[in-house]
Amino acid sequence: MISEKLKPLVANNSTVRAMFEEGGKLKEKYGEENVFDFSIGNPNVPAPEEVKQAILDILEEEDSLFVHGYMNNAGYDDVRQTLAEQINKEKGTSYSGKNLIMTVGAGSSLNVALKTVINRGDEVLIFAPYFLEYNWYVDNYDGKVVPVDTKEDFTPDVDDLRKKISDRTKAVIINNPNNPTGVVYDEDVIKSIAEVMYEAQEKTGKEIYIISDEPYRELVYDGAKVPWIPDFYNNTMVGYSYSKTLSLPGERIGYLLIPDEADDAETLIEAATGANRISGCVNAPSLIQRVIKRCADCKADIDFYDRNRKALYNGLRDCGFECTLPKGAFYLWVRSPVEDEREFCKAAKKYNILMVPGRSFMGPGYVRLAYCVSEKTVRDSIDKFRKLAEEYGKQV
Repeated sequence: MISEKLKPLVANNSTVRAMFEEGGKLKEKYGEENVFDFSIGNPNVPAPEEVKQAILDILEEEDSLFVHGYMNNAGYDDVRQTLAEQINKEKGTSYSGKNLIMTVGAGSSLNVALKTVINRGDEVLIFAPYFLEYNWYVDNYDGKVVPVDTKEDFTPDVDDLRKKISDRTKAVIINNPNNPTGVVYDEDVIKSIAEVMYEAQEKTGKEIYIISDEPYRELVYDGAKVPWIPDFYNNTMVGYSYSKTLSLPGERIGYLLIPDEADDAETLIEAATGANRISGCVNAPSLIQRVIKRCADCKADIDFYDRNRKALYNGLRDCGFECTLPKGAFYLWVRSPVEDEREFCKAAKKYNILMVPGRSFMGPGYVRLAYCVSEKTVRDSIDKFRKLAEEYGKQV
């Protein structure tokens, strides 16, 4: 019999993953071109050519025993130093390799951060709607998630944050740009959050951490800027992934950054490195670490995502649906025309449209569409959305 902790996970298996698998079955039945699968954030943009070339060059040029062997549990020293220098160039900071721990993607970096600081019963505050896997991550270490409200525009409700912080609060997870809404929290928002948290630290007399989940950091539009949170709050740990920026989700490579400004940073870094080791991963995959060093300056094709963003947003608006214009990531957050958005998702399947119910992100009444699909999928889906809209009496 499985553990008590995993029974809820099995009973409530990820809706996103379940729909992704359902999409595969529909594509087999109807043909890929006739299925409009907006369920999962799997980048449709190929990895940059530099990634392929880096793999080939590494296998030819570097010692295979070194490339495929063990290294420091925090990752290769030269890789971490290169990435630290890249961050310094972009953010005007002064990090070194010791501030980074290479991880098995952003999910692993968040688990490492939580394992490093969470004790049984500690509370982790998260602005809703949010990526629901956070619940399982916190539960891994016997913590408790406390949802925090957002405003009508889905930016954080700082007043509710102030109310929710307690003596049991250990961390606040911030996902910026946000999955599922595509909202970008600007500098004023981050400053307000930092102010509340500094007040709370002083009041409680203990450290409260921001764990910043930033896999979409470079995916921003219309001149939006993603603030570097350690500039505003010392006790910040930043989780990052190359899954989106380099279209490498299956390679599972990212990092956790812990700045020197964090309280007792040396001990925090040492503990996080240990947490990385005993998580079972031991260290991030060696070959892809070497690749990331050579491709540190490569970026995703933002123009591709921007075209899809505009086409899907404008197309759905023309169909009469209410949408939040995303300023980041590659998700469109759409209000359901009926109270129970699961019924809306069910109706959409008649047209081979796959969307994720908002309650999968603690956001009932909405659906999420991942527009990291082909431009053809977006373009061809609009007629199907128009037919769907007619079912709900939308003006088209």
